[in-house]
Amino acid sequence: MEETTQSSGIWKITTGFLAVTVCVLGYYLKNANTVKEEQKIEITNKVQALTLTKIRLDSLSLQLDTKIAQIKSLGGQVDDLLAAKKQLELDRIQLKKDSIFSTTRYENKIAEYLRLIQAKNTELSHLKKENVRLADNTKLLASENASLLTENAQLKYFRQVLSDSLDNYYQKNLELTATVNKGAALQAQMVQAIAVSSKNKERKGGLFRVAKVDKMKIAFQLLPNAIAKEDNKSIFIRVIDPKGSILYDSNVGSGNFDLMGKESVYTIKKDITFQRKGQSVEIVYAKGTGIQYQVGQYEIELYCEGFKIGEGHFAIK
Repeated sequence: MEETTQSSGIWKITTGFLAVTVCVLGYYLKNANTVKEEQKIEITNKVQALTLTKIRLDSLSLQLDTKIAQIKSLGGQVDDLLAAKKQLELDRIQLKKDSIFSTTRYENKIAEYLRLIQAKNTELSHLKKENVRLADNTKLLASENASLLTENAQLKYFRQVLSDSLDNYYQKNLELTATVNKGAALQAQMVQAIAVSSKNKERKGGLFRVAKVDKMKIAFQLLPNAIAKEDNKSIFIRVIDPKGSILYDSNVGSGNFDLMGKESVYTIKKDITFQRKGQSVEIVYAKGTGIQYQVGQYEIELYCEGFKIGEGHFAIK
């Protein structure tokens, strides 16, 4: 009788625990779509801010070039403008490398450049007035006329060069915006690992016994994308072991790829023909003889066209 009572109690506790678990899972599944949409909006806003900052820095570069040419042609000092131009070029390079983009930091830099340009506008106005006064009070010699004609030709050339550069920068900005938007729009969800035994029996759940894992199937869903081209794309997958090392075996498909301008390694890759309506993707990873699974949690990272598009995890016991 006492054993029956204890069994009944254990059964009630187990039933209650399972009910709570189902409720929690239901809550997270209900809110998953809302979280994904918010993440997509946040990424789009960041891409727009990054692109706008790039265009503004390009425009400031052209303005500094113009001011240097104008003030130099009028005999003014341009050392501070040249120093600002050098720093601006460094900021443009840094913008491409920044992994964490800060709008405030670049807004402050842009404000400083604008203040310098405004100050140089005042200086340029004074220089022009001084040149007009000298022209009114001095008869120019023939040789000076020839010199002025030459300087005029140079200024026209500079203006044409600046105009051509602006067109080139504008076109490059359009291409950059299209590329960044396309890469940012690609997102993978429902990333899961499925253990495959030596008898090809599949197990789900994310927690697997090391003796039951012969291969690992990684499955995920690509979200619909109305902007990206329906062409061939490579999806690179990195599996990171509990010690932080990336699983790598060239005999089973591991290799190198470009990640944010730097060479990195991947565990396995999958070539797909991308569909705008979204699609399911699966890839089977055979770890090879040179790799042994260790007990602990493994991380899964997915990359496409230089951007991280999804992540997941599984554990070995």
